[in-house]
Amino acid sequence: MKRFGIMLIIIILCFLLQSTFFQALALADVVPNLLLIITVAVGYMRGRKEGLVIGLICGLLSDFVYSDVIGVCALIYMVIGYLNGIFNMLFFRDVLTIPILLIGVSDLVYNFMYYVMEFLLRSRLNLFFYFRRIMIPELVYTVLVSVLLYKLLHNLNAFLERRENKEV
Repeated sequence: MKRFGIMLIIIILCFLLQSTFFQALALADVVPNLLLIITVAVGYMRGRKEGLVIGLICGLLSDFVYSDVIGVCALIYMVIGYLNGIFNMLFFRDVLTIPILLIGVSDLVYNFMYYVMEFLLRSRLNLFFYFRRIMIPELVYTVLVSVLLYKLLHNLNAFLERRENKEV
């Protein structure tokens, strides 16, 4: 229960950073997707079930604030959290390349699924423009920020696991 409360605080804090601080630091009119980084990190470190739940929370938060339709981002984040939870068996404590690679691939998957659900279904067929102007800059910015944020989430996860093992 403590882990869930701490993760909820982290999600809200990252959402506020993404919505305020990083808006001022927007590069090429994009901001890093901190909620995606959290979803991927939790799925990778803790497994499919927790990745799915954190993805649902992050997606609903994003939908409630930014979207006209509730559930689009929630569905995408849930799928990404679940799929990254499959890679939990590859979780190594000191390796940083696998989670960063997963974050990059997940960002591409998120943006492509968002494009399909929000634009392609409304007959806006300019995928290359979206790819060049939104997907690639966001991918680069998210991966750069994820190096620092993933390390912080990894250390927090290790601390919480040590604390949970002491209590048992």
